[in-house]
Amino acid sequence: MNTNASSPVVCLAASGGGHIRQLLDLEKFWSRYDHFFVTEDTALGRSIAETEDTQFVPHFALGQARLGSPFRMLAQAWRSAWQSLAIMWRRRPDYIITTGAGSQLFIVLWGRLLGARVILIDSFARFDSPSAFARLAGRFAHHRFSQSEAAGRKWKNAEVFNPLRELDTPRPDKTDLIFATVGATLPFPRLTQLVLQAKADGSIRQKLVLQVGEDAEIPAALEESADTTEIVATLPFGRVQEYLEKASVVICHGGTGSILTALRKHCCVIVIPRIFERGEHYDNHQAEIAESFRQRGLLFVAHDEESLKQALASCAEYMPRPMTTDYTKLAERLELILSEDGSRPLPEKFGA
Repeated sequence: MNTNASSPVVCLAASGGGHIRQLLDLEKFWSRYDHFFVTEDTALGRSIAETEDTQFVPHFALGQARLGSPFRMLAQAWRSAWQSLAIMWRRRPDYIITTGAGSQLFIVLWGRLLGARVILIDSFARFDSPSAFARLAGRFAHHRFSQSEAAGRKWKNAEVFNPLRELDTPRPDKTDLIFATVGATLPFPRLTQLVLQAKADGSIRQKLVLQVGEDAEIPAALEESADTTEIVATLPFGRVQEYLEKASVVICHGGTGSILTALRKHCCVIVIPRIFERGEHYDNHQAEIAESFRQRGLLFVAHDEESLKQALASCAEYMPRPMTTDYTKLAERLELILSEDGSRPLPEKFGA
C-alpha cells in the first residue's frame, strides 16, 4: 500500500462474488495507492478483510422486489444508504472505482456528492447490454468502462476493454474430485439437489465436495456415499482455491467469478445457471453468461438431471481450455486517468 499521505485515496467498491473478484484482478494498479474496500459481508469479503482495510454494507438489489420481497429490499436499501454515508463522510476518498452492483449504489451517490471522482467498470457478466447498475449509476460516473464490445455500443460514452485471454500454462495434476458450489451470495437449492441426485444415481462416482451457501439448510450426506461426499455451507476463498487446484470437474452457478476461477485452474466446468422464472436470481443474466462461454467451447451447461448426466459424461473426454482475465490494459488506462486528473503526487510510473 502507498502510505504517502498526499497520494490519492482510492475506494474499491463492489458487491460479493464476481464483482469484487474483478477488482481483485486489478491489484497491480490499486495496491500502489492508499486504498480501502467496500463490499458485502460474504466469505470472500471476510477473506479480503483479513489483509485489507475493508468496510461492509448490506446486500440489496432491485431484483429483490421482482422476486416478491420489496419490503426487505427497501429495509436493506435504507440501511445501506446510511451506512454508505457514514463510510464516505469518514473516509472521503478521492476516487471510487466500482464494478457494481446494487449494494454500492449509495457509495457512488454519496461519494460523488462529497467530491470523489467515480470510475464505473461494468461487470464482465454483461455481454450483450449494460447492467441495470451501469445504467443507473453511470449518470454519476466520470468515466465508464465496458468489458464487452456489444454492451459498450449500448452504453453512451463507454470505453471498451475486453479482458478475456486464453492461458498457455500446463495443466496441473488433478485428483478424482468434483467440486460443486452455489457461490457466495444466494442459496441455490436446485443445484444442490441436482448434484446430490447425480451422486445418488452413480453419475458422480468421484469424491464430491458440495458448498451450499450460508443461508441454506445443509442436507445430510447420502448414507451410501457419506465417505466420499462432503457438504459445507461456506468456505474461505483460500480453501476454495485449494479444491480447484485438485478438482478435475467443477459444477457451479452462472456467476463469472465462479466460472473464471475454475477455468484458470484447468477444470472442466459445468454451469447450472440460476433462472429468474424459478425465483433463483434477479434476472436471467446467468443464462446469458453460460451460453456465451458455451459458444466459445469453454464449458458445458446443464438445467436438469439428464443434461447434467450428459455434461458429466462429456467431461470425462474433454480437455479444458484454461482462460483468465487480463486487466493490464485497463489498469494502464486507470493509471492515466489518475495522473491526468490529480494535482497530488502519484507513485512511480505504472509497471516500473
